[in-house]
Amino acid sequence: MESIELQQTFFQHIKSRLPSNLALVDEVADLLGISNDSAYRRIRGEKPLSFEEVQKLCRHFQISLDHVLNINSTSTVFYGSWVDKESFDFDKYLLDMLFQLQAMLKTPGCRMYFEAKDIPPFHHFQFMELAAFKYFFWMRTILQYTDYSKMSFEDHPLSEALHKTGKAIIDTYNQIPSVEIWSVETLNSTLRQIEYYKDSGVFKKKDTVMTLYNQLEQLIQHIEAQAESGVKFQAGHQAENGMAEYQLFFNEVILGHNTILAESGDEKTVFINHGVLNYMITRDKRFCNYTKLSLENIMRKSSLISSVSEKERNRFFHVLREKINRRKTDLVTHPL
Repeated sequence: MESIELQQTFFQHIKSRLPSNLALVDEVADLLGISNDSAYRRIRGEKPLSFEEVQKLCRHFQISLDHVLNINSTSTVFYGSWVDKESFDFDKYLLDMLFQLQAMLKTPGCRMYFEAKDIPPFHHFQFMELAAFKYFFWMRTILQYTDYSKMSFEDHPLSEALHKTGKAIIDTYNQIPSVEIWSVETLNSTLRQIEYYKDSGVFKKKDTVMTLYNQLEQLIQHIEAQAESGVKFQAGHQAENGMAEYQLFFNEVILGHNTILAESGDEKTVFINHGVLNYMITRDKRFCNYTKLSLENIMRKSSLISSVSEKERNRFFHVLREKINRRKTDLVTHPL
């Protein structure tokens, strides 16, 4: 392929990543600090890109140059920023999550696959006390913020972003056709986090703990309702025709890794969770295709319990409810 054609292909790849409301020439001009005319000449291949410009474009648009140039490399490029207590901004963290979901939604024919070691985070935003608890746990235990070290859960300030951005997150997620793979272990991390804080005296009131268990139970009931109908909808509402498809698989063998695959035709993006809050992102074609094959293999070894398999679905959700009910019973019979 000639250098001019390679450069044109590079910009076509960038354009495919842009939301429909953004103009390629404006984005390139702003990023490189050049005029629109100079940007046009680069896009058309009339002026060669410098190595520095290629680096800026690849970094900003999260593009693997190996992928674009079809270089057979054994390396895989991942993108992402790492959360730490010096730089963590919870509002920005939620906005970044919303941006990724909105980008998926704007991609024609997009479908999301979620291999769920833990409850997918989007679901929590329909239950505010549960979402607030997750936020508090992250700040106190994962990031170890000093201000939270002696704070009771009931005393922490509720972030407005949990209401505003959180609602936008679940609204957007509910419009994306999705496949989720759960196991009976998917509930465990949230139960253990509540139990740990209960035993550590972080809660002032037994009623607070019971509220969290009740909201967790409501979340599970809502997931079951979505699985029964085969579509996504807001908690407390009814399923309707035309809503985004929801497929739920029950896996009894393999423990998930909180891996997300977003797919639209031949274009795929993989998000790999690590360190609780972080996600590494790649669009490397080989890695994404491998991930898709791995997910398909897990799905073949799982039971589809959405829209079909009522008996298997009831058995699965009965196990999850029993996990919650045992802790509710223990809370009633034992003081904090």
